[in-house]
Amino acid sequence: MSLTPCRLACIQCAYPGSISSSLELHDRLIREAAGDGASLIVLQELFYQPYVGARIEEAHFADATTLEGSVITHMKELSKELKVWLVVPFFEQAGPGIYYNSAVVLNDHAEIVLHYRKNHIPEDPGFHEKYYFSPGDLGYPVVETPWGILGVLICWDQWYPEAARILALKGAQLIVYPTAIGTLSTESADEAHEFHDAWQTIQRSHAISNGVFVAAVNRVGVESGTTFWGRSFVTGPFGNILNEAGKDEEILHTTLDVSQVESVRTTWPFFRDRRIDTYGPLLKRWAKE
Repeated sequence: MSLTPCRLACIQCAYPGSISSSLELHDRLIREAAGDGASLIVLQELFYQPYVGARIEEAHFADATTLEGSVITHMKELSKELKVWLVVPFFEQAGPGIYYNSAVVLNDHAEIVLHYRKNHIPEDPGFHEKYYFSPGDLGYPVVETPWGILGVLICWDQWYPEAARILALKGAQLIVYPTAIGTLSTESADEAHEFHDAWQTIQRSHAISNGVFVAAVNRVGVESGTTFWGRSFVTGPFGNILNEAGKDEEILHTTLDVSQVESVRTTWPFFRDRRIDTYGPLLKRWAKE
């Protein structure tokens, strides 16, 4: 099947202080991205609200939504009106007292074609997600698009090569990572530089080892002492940086030719040479004898 190039837009912005103003801001930015030719638009983690993991506050649960709630309903209407695909991360309430850090992919007919719940849940200073979210229970889904096969992972998932590998083995040619990552006020400039370098390096390595395009979409601004560094970026299937945003609000446009994936995988046949008969220890928490 011949694939058309993907005109990808990654939207990074700061939380403007209220959910209503955040929804208005994203509405404007999505319309701007679509007007500039984007066919696939990816939003940042927990896009319409503050990054809840920065603090433990019970009040944040009131801002969760469902698949049938007003936030997802409005995003569906936008996708259909603008004839674009949207990756929409959100704070999902799945039942009484059951919450997930989730994302859906909406096609240009306002249909939910992929539903993902973040599998790896962090608990660190400034990232208290275990208070809010259960671990994901929907596995690692992928979806066919007009531009190739798409997989979605969320933030902390990006540090785990197993997650990216599973998506690639299921056919993914593009993996997107909606993200909220930054520097705590207690961390030095040198630490901030090291953390950012590691964050970009690990995702470039997923692109290389799996022969996939990778797009990381990070928020900006300062929230509860955390400075989100932005720097959203897109890599090619051998880890080459195709495009990178700055530290302020930005729509990062990149055109992807997904047909490059097969060429790279042929040149670097990592899948061919995998020793799947030796990987049993990966299913253990710790494999030291």
